[in-house]
Amino acid sequence: MSHNEKRTHWAKEGAISLGTGVLYGLTNVVVGHPFDTIKTKMQAQKGYENISMIKTFSKVFGKEGIKGLYRGCVPPLMGSGIYRSIQFSAFEATYTVLDNPFGKMHVPLTHGIEFRVILGGLMAGTVRALVETPLEYAKIKRQTESTWKLRDSFTGLRITWLRSQFLLPSFFIFLDSFRRHLDGVFRSPFLGPFIASGCASVMAWWIVWPLEMIKSQIQAGYLEEKNLTVYQRIKYIVKKRGGFLSLYRGLAPGTVRSFIANGSAMVVMQYAQRKVTQWGLRD
Repeated sequence: MSHNEKRTHWAKEGAISLGTGVLYGLTNVVVGHPFDTIKTKMQAQKGYENISMIKTFSKVFGKEGIKGLYRGCVPPLMGSGIYRSIQFSAFEATYTVLDNPFGKMHVPLTHGIEFRVILGGLMAGTVRALVETPLEYAKIKRQTESTWKLRDSFTGLRITWLRSQFLLPSFFIFLDSFRRHLDGVFRSPFLGPFIASGCASVMAWWIVWPLEMIKSQIQAGYLEEKNLTVYQRIKYIVKKRGGFLSLYRGLAPGTVRSFIANGSAMVVMQYAQRKVTQWGLRD
């Protein structure tokens, strides 16, 4: 579903997506990491709580230059290719193996969304959370200039898994909807995949943004001294940090990052998928 090529066996589709997903992940980090750094600082580092995206950028760039914007990029650069390739591999394998009457059944009141899209997204979210958690922990500690310990690498696993169970199904549902309703545009080699993936990722992130903010704070150790649960942390932020909208701190750089990075990454992955077919690897 994340490509237009004729499908082969589910195991082969999973293996192909494992390879092309690496390119998606690497492109995503190279293009998007500066925006991610701004987002993380606005969400989880003291001194950045009450300033805008532009002021945060100016502060980081003025202090450290390009190096500061790419601080902490090594763990996600190494890991993004891994967990994004695994997420696409898990989705494509599940989506293809459910190429049957049950998998193709439409979920009621969804204008044509198939069960296999949702089930594939849930599987992708689970495998992504397991791989992403330690990598995100290391990245956020570097971005916020904090010390970290290897034994704490899976800090935030539960909130990361919960976030991913909403994020990935939402992303693939939106992507599938764009493909079905704007199929002619999506088949273009650049503009279609860029817009479809960029919009799908932005809409999915908007849904889970409060959970992403809580995840960043937990992994950064922000408000750690209060030993708050997820619910208590949300309640504290709403009450003490400026109301409901405070749960959407960092949304502006996150939106820009998500649209540009995921749009660019999908263009690269679609190109790789076409090459796989041209090379006869799907035969």
